[in-house]
Amino acid sequence: MSRALILSGSFGKGHDTVAEACAAALASRRVESRVLDSVALLGRRRARLGHEVFRRMLAVAPLYDAFHFSSLRVGGRLADRADSAALRNSYPRFVAEVDSFAPDLVLSVFATGAAAGARLKSERPGVRTAVFMTDSFAHRLWVHEGTDVFLVTSALAAASIRRFRPDANVCIVTAPARPAFYDAPSKADARRTLGLATDVPCVLLMSGGWGIGPLDLAARVLAEAGVRVLAVAGGNERLAERLNASAAANPAIVAFGFTDRIPELMAASDLVVTSSGDTCREARVVGRPIVLLDVVPGHGRENLMHELELGGAALGSTDPQRLVGVVNSVLRDPPAMEPERAREWENEFWIALASGGFTPPG
Repeated sequence: MSRALILSGSFGKGHDTVAEACAAALASRRVESRVLDSVALLGRRRARLGHEVFRRMLAVAPLYDAFHFSSLRVGGRLADRADSAALRNSYPRFVAEVDSFAPDLVLSVFATGAAAGARLKSERPGVRTAVFMTDSFAHRLWVHEGTDVFLVTSALAAASIRRFRPDANVCIVTAPARPAFYDAPSKADARRTLGLATDVPCVLLMSGGWGIGPLDLAARVLAEAGVRVLAVAGGNERLAERLNASAAANPAIVAFGFTDRIPELMAASDLVVTSSGDTCREARVVGRPIVLLDVVPGHGRENLMHELELGGAALGSTDPQRLVGVVNSVLRDPPAMEPERAREWENEFWIALASGGFTPPG
């Protein structure tokens, strides 16, 4: 049996959802996989520091924008130093995992992991290396010489890879989603399970694993406007407390913390209000229009513009009153969207991996 080591990263939940989707696709061809957190490979103290620095930078949008657009995106000195430091600290632990698991493929879905896979390739040429980037535009840390194939989801993303490696093997594939979203229930069944009325407009409100943005204010204003709100805090415990308080005050709000019921909640909703990220792809698989919140700086702004270009999405406001107007507009005239049942992305995924030299037996 072939083996694949998937390098994810615990900055938010998006990278892990891509890793889960890839692991499911690999399992369908009897490829055993293991997912590693590239951040945890830094060691406990450095991982904790990395999380803290990233959270603080995200909280100050101009600071993160400056770092992303002026350094990461173009490959400035600061970005190169950060990449080198991360590789130096994580590589011994990564090699120990490689020696233990003996993978035939190293698949990086997180930029820090891309450097580790590329270095391993220089030392062990027989190992196939791939990078799967679902962001709309690559920054410097994604691109290294030792990568056999880059998987991206648009021509724009492919061009951003080739800016750094003109000779790169780049394959454009459909963005992945986890199997549960393809198998989501019907709206009627989901609402019946959740105890929701069938004739009341319902919105799923969430913003990634970290619950970024004024979701509690948005939930209250939407509920006051007559919309049933399924509000998800993710791993944001303070937001969860505020949402629970709002739900106690207004039964039109149903609050959730970190939950694995997102496919069901999407299915029950008429639309999804969220930040740019892999949630948007999942909403499209379920067949729900999106109202985007511009709350993630840096790469989040790039992803937001690409989501709008794909269609089926409207740009919301972080001002709750204005957001209500956008939501009501989409509810009155929703774009035509059908659920996706065929997992076409998996076929494209395998074709891309084969172009990089990885084809499991059988």
